[in-house]
This record gives sequence, structure tokens and C-alpha cells, in this order.
Amino acid sequence: MVDTVKYKKDSSVIRPPLDIPSMLKEAALASFVMFLLSIGMIGFRITDITGGLELVSRFGYVFTTIVLTFIGRIALVLMRENRPRPVIAITAVIAIVLAAQLLGLVDTGGALLPYDDPVMNWLVTLLAVGFFLRAVIKQTRGERDTKPIDLGAKVSKASKYMTPLMLLGAVGLPFMPFSDRHILDIAVLVTTYIMLGWGLNIVVGLAGLLDLGYVAFYAVGAYSYALLAQNFDLGFWVCLPFAGIMAAFAGIMLGFPVLRLRGDYLAIVTLGFGEIVRIVLLNWYTFTGGPDGLSDIPRPTLFGLSFTKKAPEGMVPFHEFFGLHYSSIYRVIFLYYLIVALAMLTNIFTLRIRKLPIGRAWEALREDEIACRSLGINPTNTKLTAFSIGAMFAGFAGSFFATRQGFISPESFTFIESAVILAIVVLGGMGSQIGVVIAAVLLVGLPEFFRDLQQYRMLAFGSAMVFIMLWKPSGILAHREPTLRLHPKISGGGN
Repeated sequence: MVDTVKYKKDSSVIRPPLDIPSMLKEAALASFVMFLLSIGMIGFRITDITGGLELVSRFGYVFTTIVLTFIGRIALVLMRENRPRPVIAITAVIAIVLAAQLLGLVDTGGALLPYDDPVMNWLVTLLAVGFFLRAVIKQTRGERDTKPIDLGAKVSKASKYMTPLMLLGAVGLPFMPFSDRHILDIAVLVTTYIMLGWGLNIVVGLAGLLDLGYVAFYAVGAYSYALLAQNFDLGFWVCLPFAGIMAAFAGIMLGFPVLRLRGDYLAIVTLGFGEIVRIVLLNWYTFTGGPDGLSDIPRPTLFGLSFTKKAPEGMVPFHEFFGLHYSSIYRVIFLYYLIVALAMLTNIFTLRIRKLPIGRAWEALREDEIACRSLGINPTNTKLTAFSIGAMFAGFAGSFFATRQGFISPESFTFIESAVILAIVVLGGMGSQIGVVIAAVLLVGLPEFFRDLQQYRMLAFGSAMVFIMLWKPSGILAHREPTLRLHPKISGGGN
């Protein structure tokens, strides 16, 4: 018997009355938690003054943050209770007022702005716009249409049209009107993490092996290239496959001790492996340079054409060969296309191998290792191939990192790098190639635009992770297309 929900003759639903005291209590509790978090991070600030430092209190910012938290929590409760109309009205007013002041359409002297910093005010405005759009979607879909939208399935269906467009945009990026060296440097960084994400996706997304030491293979590839290029005077294209092979051997070395481990135990061992590699690089001074690192790493060339102003003996500068004026942007564009080519190679290889027997064995291992054994699949070989192939692409990316930077040190391969790469894979949707791209742009590219605002850079990174986990707990594109499909006649769909 239903007491709180009654149905009319036209099957529409009469919502139960809103529990206002419970809603206010929940909002007050959220505000109290925010007070405890913000009083230390926002309430005080140390500023430089003549002759020393001064502790400045900013309790007004704390109060503003608490009020915004209270309003936001009430909006979430109203959305949860299927009452989006008040949320639409409130967030529309907030977004319009803030945007009008920030764009200079209305001059109030900043009286209605919550903060003095324009970055924070824009973040609040975007948050209000996000609440508004979510409430509008909920109102438009109606109360009875509760079937969730499978964004991953829709993107997977549209991927055959999106992929050529994305590739075309990537190829044409250096020639866009807004492109400059800063944009290209960010694009190179994001593409590097996309390649690393695709490589780790083999281990985590396809094989289901939680690897927290993936940066170790990245470091092996970087140091392999640097040592081979410096000690044996080998070029980038010769050292690149050797760097991948050395990283693959490191993956096999990691794979053997963890053959019987899974889950949390596997994560702990891989984390330890990553730290072992970093400590070895840090202490083996005669071989790796220790904390000083390796410098003067040779740069890559384009069929023997150097991108320096004056080429070494026996080489021709790129700009002289094509009759151009020298510009350092040529090297940046070449590095950008180089990492795009390496990333696409990783993507194509992953898409092809997941359809082969070894790829299907990885996915079977991810779902149930005991069932794999009963089907005759060798878990030992399956795990070793996943670790080695995933490590190989990390080695390729590491060799590119070394030749791009010209200098490497153990500080470049800390645990936080493994955490970021793993976050890209998990937040993008394990097993999703396009999801890795989107997550890398959000988690790596977005904070880079806040690099000039150091105090907000990690705030943007953390906010992106929190919002993705709240919006899509299984990842942005948590949809797995079947590797194989039965023919319609076999599955009963044909005549």
C-alpha cells in the first residue's frame, strides 16, 4: 500500500510533500563541513610586507563560501526530489547577475560579486550555469522519464564520425589562428598523457590489473633513450624501439612477482616497483647521474634535418633546406606531430589487438580469472603480455619526453605521475579510448591554463576530478562495446 505517492487517472504522479526541516538540516551540515575546510584554507593568508610577513584574515570569504555551499546543497536536494523549477529560477538569476557584472554590462562596483578575484567569480558563474542546465534537462525529460542516458553508448556509435574530425583538428591545430607556442606546448603535454593513458588502458582497462607503478616504465624508456643517445651516439629513431623494448622487459620483470596477486595487493606491489625504480635512478649516480639527472640529450631530426639555427657537422638545418627564416616554433610543431603520430600508433594497435585472441583473453581475465582457467586460458602469459605491451608504449612516451625536454631527472617520475595517468584511465572510463582523450584534456589540459594562477591550478584539477566522479562514477564514457558480435542468423535475428 502506497501512502506517500498517489496516482491520478491520467497516470501522472503526485509528489510527496517536501521535508523542509530535513532539507535545511542537510544543507546546514554541508555548510558546517565547508566551514571546517575553508577556515584554514581561505580564512587566513600570509602576505609580504616591508620587513617581514603579515597574517591577514579573510572571514568574509569564508562566510561567502558557506552561503554558496548552503544554496548549492538545497539545489541538490531539490533536484533529488524532482523539483527542478526552483533550481532553474534561482540559478538563472545568479548566473545572469554574475555574468552581467563580469562582462561589464552592469556596473555595481563589484557589490554583488562573491569574491574579489575574477577567476573565482567565473567559477561560481559556471557552476550556476551547470546547475541551471542540469535542472532544465531534468524538467524537459519529465518525472516519468527516469531512464538514464547512456552517454558512452551514444559516443561509441558516433565515434566513426568523431574520430576523423578529431584527427583532422589535431593535424590542423598548429595552423589555427589562435595557435601559438603556449597552445602547442600544452597540446604536446596533453597528447603525451593521452598516449600514456592508452598504454595503461591495456593493463587496467582491458586486463583489469590495477597498476600504480606505471611511471616506472615511463622512466625506463626515458633513461634508455638518453643513455643510448649519449653513450653510443645513436639517433632518436634508432633508440625509440630500444626504449620500448627495455620498458617491455621491465614490464615482464614486474609481471613475474605479481602473477598470483590481484586487487589491492597487486596495487601495493606495483606501487613499490615504481618507487624502487625511482630510488635506483636517484642513487646510481655513476650510471644515471643521480639527482643531477642527464642533460644535453640529443634532439630528434627529420630525415637528417636539424631544427637548430646552426646544424652539427654533416647535417643541414631545417629552415635552410626549405628556404625559410629560422624560428624555434618549427621544432615545437615537429615534436607535436611526432607525439600525435606515436599516440595514434598506440590507439590503432590497441583497437586492433583487442579483437585478437590475446585481447579477448585480457577482457576475460578482467571479468573472471577462475573462469579463464576453466576455458584453457593461461593467466600467466595473459598477465605478462598485458604488462609488457602496456609498458612498451610507456617506454615510447618516455623516449619522447627525454628528447623533448633535453633533460631528465628522477623528480620527473614520481608517484603523482602514476596517479594522474591512472586517474585519466579511470575517470575516462576503463576500456574507453575516447574517454581517455576527454579525461586527459580535463585533468591535464585544463589545469595548464591555470598555470599563471598557481593558487587555483590544483583547485581546477581537484574540482574536475570531483565533478566527474559525482556526475559519472564509472567514468565519463563507461561503455564497453562487445569485442565480437554474433552474426544475425546465428543470434536469431535473421530468417
